[in-house]
Amino acid sequence: MDKLLWMRCFVRAVETSSFSAVARELGIGQPNVSRHVAALEKSLGTRLLHRSTRQMVATAEGQRYYAQARLALDIIGEAEAEAHGEQDPHGLLRIACPESIGTELLIPALPDFLQRYPHVDVEFRLGDAYIDLVAEGIDIAIRGGKLRDSTLRARCVGQSARICVASRTYLKQRGTPLEPGDLAAHDCLVYTLLAAGNDSWPFRDGDRKVSGRVRLNSLDGIRRAVLNDLGIAYLPAWMVTRELQSGELVAVLTGHGAPPVPVNVLYSAERRLPRRAAVFIDFIAQVLANVPGLVRDSR
Repeated sequence: MDKLLWMRCFVRAVETSSFSAVARELGIGQPNVSRHVAALEKSLGTRLLHRSTRQMVATAEGQRYYAQARLALDIIGEAEAEAHGEQDPHGLLRIACPESIGTELLIPALPDFLQRYPHVDVEFRLGDAYIDLVAEGIDIAIRGGKLRDSTLRARCVGQSARICVASRTYLKQRGTPLEPGDLAAHDCLVYTLLAAGNDSWPFRDGDRKVSGRVRLNSLDGIRRAVLNDLGIAYLPAWMVTRELQSGELVAVLTGHGAPPVPVNVLYSAERRLPRRAAVFIDFIAQVLANVPGLVRDSR
């Protein structure tokens, strides 16, 4: 048996959650896909997939094996492409990023990328929560803030200014804060995914503890909440550019803002960066350079 075929069946089964989809893709019939995955599990002596009539998910061992198997197949695929004189990036690119960046900045630019690189497919994992890139087979992740994980490498693709905003209705009802200390008397929209649950907002003269009746784990959710008069928000400036221009939101404490935070593209330091990921990083650096509220990194 061809173990590479077993690996391909398993990797695509994880990515599609469907043996029938893998069978159509490889042209080998669904029973054969099932047998190949079972043979791989037997050779490894462990269960890689939990299968039921409703769903198919990787086990913990399967997730770890998937990340390494996918890397191995990528390397083989690139070697074969180079041997045949093919220079174009190819394969499935898996990206993790905040929903706001994905839906508002990257997906609108995606048609241009797909046209430039017709042999690359793209899968987004959208959400603000932390993701283990290696364990979940993610090629690159886009995150704001300083890099703290020594197992990752980072390329800074911009600097994101942050701004306090509120609706006119809220400010009319509750008054306008003139300095950070005034936030103690206001409902602040708390972002629950800050490091260590720290409900503090950074300002030029230091952090200020904030609180409020509404807490959210999504920056896009916070933007929607501030538009609905629920409190004061501290958001990346690019997220509220249109709302500030239209007058839906008002910037407050503008003379007290903290320095911008880096926007990084992260990838594993322990894995070879696929060419499809490298060209996408260059592409999004160009995209973000033209976004109001983001400052091009000068390093």
